[in-house]
Amino acid sequence: MSAWRRHSVAFGLALLVGGHAGATPPLPAQAAAGDLLFRQGTETISHLVRAVDTGDFSHVGLLVAPTDPTGPWQVLHATPSEKPGQPDAVVLDTLDFYLDPQRARAYQLYRVPASAPARQQAVAWALAQQGRAFDLVDAERGLYCTTLAVQAWQHGGVALDVAYTDVTLPLLRGRYLLPSGLRRAPQLQALTPVLPITP
Repeated sequence: MSAWRRHSVAFGLALLVGGHAGATPPLPAQAAAGDLLFRQGTETISHLVRAVDTGDFSHVGLLVAPTDPTGPWQVLHATPSEKPGQPDAVVLDTLDFYLDPQRARAYQLYRVPASAPARQQAVAWALAQQGRAFDLVDAERGLYCTTLAVQAWQHGGVALDVAYTDVTLPLLRGRYLLPSGLRRAPQLQALTPVLPITP
């Protein structure tokens, strides 16, 4: 059995044995701040993204490590509002919220290989963007999920080789970095298989 297959089986067993319906899916032991957490969403915008992007995912965020050993992992992401009164912006949510079955069907975690200082710089820059507008049209004004991830790692000194896609929809035209275009960056290393989220 290959190492990847053993890891997948072990991780799947951890989900079955250690989790229960509604529990936050576990992260692998090697998860680190700055890792990219892709999500297949359930909301209207998720369906729109996947109508354009034929990949598995509609959204991505950066992991933010707990501030103390017992604290929760968090996810920083640029998103349309997912909470009453919250603006369309770069926000910091708990892992529980980000992967709640109400808004997520599946997920996969990827590593950006980088030094600890580069990882710190990427996450620090991303955290400083909290409150910046979510914007698909004006790159000067705001960010969307994939551009937040790529720019964060650029500030960490890592230039990800990503592929933009020409989108021609009635209300949205231009070149966009879709989740699959980021996920295919050759520098990324999968830390988990695609994992379903149990309602």
